[in-house]
Amino acid sequence: MTSGKKKRMSMLDNLAAAGGPAPAPQAGAVTPMMTSNRALRSARDAVDSHHVWELDPASIVDDRMADRLDPADVHDLRAAIEANGQTVPILVRRHPSETDRYLLVYGRRRLEAIRQSDKVAKVRALVANLDDDSALRAQISENMARRDLSFIEKAIFAQELVSSGFGNQSQVAEILTVTKSSVSMAIAIADMVGTDLIRAIGAAHGIGRPRWEAMGRAIADNDLDRGSLIRLAEETHGKADVAMVIDAAPATDDPSVQAFEAVSKVVTRLVKPAKAPSPSAASSQPLRIGGKRGGTLKRTAKGISIELQNSKFADWVESEADDLIEELHERWKQRSED
Repeated sequence: MTSGKKKRMSMLDNLAAAGGPAPAPQAGAVTPMMTSNRALRSARDAVDSHHVWELDPASIVDDRMADRLDPADVHDLRAAIEANGQTVPILVRRHPSETDRYLLVYGRRRLEAIRQSDKVAKVRALVANLDDDSALRAQISENMARRDLSFIEKAIFAQELVSSGFGNQSQVAEILTVTKSSVSMAIAIADMVGTDLIRAIGAAHGIGRPRWEAMGRAIADNDLDRGSLIRLAEETHGKADVAMVIDAAPATDDPSVQAFEAVSKVVTRLVKPAKAPSPSAASSQPLRIGGKRGGTLKRTAKGISIELQNSKFADWVESEADDLIEELHERWKQRSED
């Protein structure tokens, strides 16, 4: 076997191992990375003779579920491919009904960069025989191996996987190699912020879960107008684009981060601080024991206290306090159920 063919055969294995070797698992264990690698290896095994094809970008259809919020941001990648060539092929599969047409599995940014290029006419691609489910799993695994999706991109991708019927939260968590609770939390945050607002803001790399969650809760709890926030995010992106053109240099901050900060600032200003609850007025009432006053019951903002006059009965109450309170609590529960 020629060295060139060996290199092509191992190309997807290298993608599957991206990020460096992991510690050896215990015997019989199935790790999340093994699950991720298995999807990529299945894609590799399905590749037609491990041959890299030169395809017309127009012959490739991209109808996949979006896993990035800014797929059109490929200017730097286009320049790199024009200068150095396309070093890593994309992965496609044959169109089920149209001859000489292909469906994209992964490599959206590389494909878009070549579509926008005046210097590169063909896209280098591996052609695999995959069904819809296997293609989606390969797409997810390739993206997880790159580990460059922001928190909110992963959140909205998980949301779309569940809503599209790909699987429940547990199944999506297995595919994304994360816990079910993290998928549940991410989807909840995406729901609170709103899909349209998230897409208007963008990937916002570096903005993690706590800040997205805080903003989402503020928007949802106060029923803020997402339409005005979307317009603000779009205006922020527009100003960043104009600044890049006028200054002829990249902006210092990611426009999506600028959009997040702008929206977050307005949300903070719109949310009125909650008023502290007014303390309950203190009250007290005498307690009669055996027909005589034997103590006092006091109610304050902190709770209820009972003061008993120093006596043998007070000593007994002190020794039996836990059982007495437990008995009173049981009587209260029975009355509530009745």
